[in-house]
Amino acid sequence: MDSARMQITEEKLLSDNWYILKRYTFNYLGKNGQWTTQQREAYDRGNGATILLHNPEADTVILTRQFRLPTFVNGNRTGGPSDGMLIETCAGLLDDDDPETAILRETEEETGYKLTAVQKVMEAYMSPGSVTEKLFFYLAEYSTDTERNAGGGIDEEEIEILELPLSQALAMMQTGEIQDGKTIMLLQYLRLMQLEK
Repeated sequence: MDSARMQITEEKLLSDNWYILKRYTFNYLGKNGQWTTQQREAYDRGNGATILLHNPEADTVILTRQFRLPTFVNGNRTGGPSDGMLIETCAGLLDDDDPETAILRETEEETGYKLTAVQKVMEAYMSPGSVTEKLFFYLAEYSTDTERNAGGGIDEEEIEILELPLSQALAMMQTGEIQDGKTIMLLQYLRLMQLEK
């Protein structure tokens, strides 16, 4: 893991209760040619994948809504039963799968849609100052003929499935109804692709 400019000297496990939180002590070679010793914490929850489903004929998209505790803690409190609820693209951790296999699995679990083809559009670190996770971004088309089961998540997940006109989803970014970063990126990507046609 060391490189010419960075050498890890200590790795300490702080928590493995949900995912893994470690504190790293490392020597870093600055632009000035001087080595400094620094410490940072990194949260490792594995890599993930996310997907935006789009019906090109109706120009609609499939999104999900579910409770997200970190957003609630940070002020996502609109009142009533919607406290902490976040509208998002379907997403999940890779676990031991490759990104495409994982997103096909997550899509069926969360939305019920059984896809046969997806298009990878990008990879991105979403919070590189504190989280190791890399996200793999996908688009896929769906229609009224796409095979589907109930969806809604597994185990403790309670996922509401939303089908919205793309124009409404884009407007919801401006009103603050959609605040999730990966969702905003995929909605904007889809809109840019439409404008280029």
